[in-house]
Amino acid sequence: MKFTSLAHSIFEQSICDYHQWNNIEIDIQNPYPLKSIEYYLYLKNWIDTVQWHLEDIIRDPEIDPVKALAIKRTIDKSNQDRTDLVELIDSYFLAKYKNIPVNSDATINTESPAWAIDRLSILALKIFHMQEEVNRKDAAEAHRQTTSHKLSVLLEQRTDLSTAIDQLLQDIESGKKYMKVYKQMKMYNDPSLNPVLYGKK
Repeated sequence: MKFTSLAHSIFEQSICDYHQWNNIEIDIQNPYPLKSIEYYLYLKNWIDTVQWHLEDIIRDPEIDPVKALAIKRTIDKSNQDRTDLVELIDSYFLAKYKNIPVNSDATINTESPAWAIDRLSILALKIFHMQEEVNRKDAAEAHRQTTSHKLSVLLEQRTDLSTAIDQLLQDIESGKKYMKVYKQMKMYNDPSLNPVLYGKK
C-alpha cells in the first residue's frame, strides 16, 4: 500500500469520527497503537479538524471578545502542537530511511515528507467540508455549481499531492533524494525570543 493511501484512510476516519459529535471539546479516541505512524497520522488530522472548527467559530462577527481571545490562545497552542507533530512524523521517516545509501548526485526536496503530509491532512478537511456545501439542501443551485467546481479542483489537488508525496518517499528510499528535519523554531511562543514576553521581565 502506498503511504498516501494509508494517510487518506486515516484522515477520513479521523474526520468522520470527529463529526459524529462535531464538538471542539470532545476527547480524542485514537484507535491506533501508541507511537505508531498510524497513531501520529490520526492525531495530526484530529488536531487539524478541531482547529478548523475553532477557526470557523472565531470568525463569528458577534463573538464575545473574551471568548475570542480564549479561542485565539487555543489556536496558538494547536499550531504549536501541529508543528511538533509534523516534526515527529519527519523523525519517523528519518529513522526509517537512516540506513539507505544516498547517491552521490542525490538532491534535497523543497519540503520534508511530513510537511507535505500536513498539507494532505488539511486538504482532506477541505474536501470533506466542500462536499458538505455541495450537498447543502438549503443552498441555491448557483452555490452548488460553484462548490462542485471547487470540489473537483480539490480532488485533483489531492491526486497530484499524493503522487508527489509517494514519489518523494520512493526517491528517498532509492537514494535519489535525502531529507533533513529543520525545527520550525517558532519565536512568538518562546518567552526568551518574543520581545513582548521577555520585555515584561
